[in-house]
Amino acid sequence: MDLNTVTAVVAARSRADLAALDERTGVLAGGSWLYSEPQDHLSGLVDITALGWAAVTERTDGGLSLAATCTLTEVASLSTRLHRAAAPLFRQACEALYGSFKVWHVATIGGNLCASLPAGPMTSLAAGLDADVVIWRADGQDEVLPAAAFVTGNKTNVLSPGDVLRSVEISPDALDSRTALRKIALSALGRSGAVLVGRLAPDGSFVLTVTAGTVRPVQLGYPTLPAAAELDADVAGIQEWFTDPHGAADWRRAVSRLLAEEIRTELGTPR
Repeated sequence: MDLNTVTAVVAARSRADLAALDERTGVLAGGSWLYSEPQDHLSGLVDITALGWAAVTERTDGGLSLAATCTLTEVASLSTRLHRAAAPLFRQACEALYGSFKVWHVATIGGNLCASLPAGPMTSLAAGLDADVVIWRADGQDEVLPAAAFVTGNKTNVLSPGDVLRSVEISPDALDSRTALRKIALSALGRSGAVLVGRLAPDGSFVLTVTAGTVRPVQLGYPTLPAAAELDADVAGIQEWFTDPHGAADWRRAVSRLLAEEIRTELGTPR
């Protein structure tokens, strides 16, 4: 789709170039969402791919740093590149996206997070791995906060005009955790109605992250793998379910209870 109101595109070569961002000037990375619908509120774009960030950086502590401009193709490749327990989750999350391989080549992890759609699979990935996000604030400050807290509602997040999502930071413990993902949609090629990620950490603690069926990520944490009845009651008690053309709230609650038990059973079975 043409963005007929946009009259200027600036390639950002340094952080100082991000000063051009405001209510009328948006961030351009892959552009897969940006060009999918009218953006009549925008008159300019700042292309952050010109900053030249490395897509994937293996940290010295054994963790992983994913630049906001890392494409879904690059994210998915980590499932074969990494020899860590959580490696399969990267491709599984990308496959939860309603989009073709062509979209994978341009869509970015940062763009998917910043679009903040409930069904955003990179939100599921980042929150499911208890990752942190690094935000470059417009005032020059850096802020780090949990990825699960980044998305605040349907198409809303913690960013203010001029802010830029810099990276997603994944800890060594998260990469060494066993994970399981479940997705359900009303049609084979439809947008996700519910996406659940379970993570069993090396210390035996368990976190279930519920997305797509809720307006924001909801996490349930336990010191050990919970009993079936406890987990079921906690999933049923979530209040953030919503209804839209991709699923009714009561359906999303019901199927999430079933998927949560599948995850609990899978991670409770020794490899």
